[in-house]
Amino acid sequence: MSETTPTSESQSLPVRSPSAPTSGSRPSFGGNRPMGRPGSGPRPGGSSGGRPPSGPGGPGAGRRGGRPMMRRKVCRFCAEKITEVDYKAIPILRGFLTARGKLLGGRTTGNCARHQRQLTQGIKRSRMLALLPYTGE
Repeated sequence: MSETTPTSESQSLPVRSPSAPTSGSRPSFGGNRPMGRPGSGPRPGGSSGGRPPSGPGGPGAGRRGGRPMMRRKVCRFCAEKITEVDYKAIPILRGFLTARGKLLGGRTTGNCARHQRQLTQGIKRSRMLALLPYTGE
């Protein structure tokens, strides 16, 4: 009963010295990844990076995938030719408050700066006279 042991000739593996590079100048540790920061490879879409050029119509004016054209908001008081915002006009002032009683900004409502200042003062005056609540109802 003689057992045969496998010799090193039948199962030879290629031996690589640690100082000899195989392909490229640096050893590969993480597979096929680009060098640099994670996720810093080329972006999908083929653009070279940065923002797309915007033409005279603003961003997305002449292209399909851009932002849709928003209508410019018009000041309600200028449109109705109201020169002064009255603090006693509670139904008008209530339209410029949120459900929690906060004032809506001029960008949200579309008011001009002059009427937004008058509106703010009118709401504060009507709150002091208890015509409008400080908090939501």
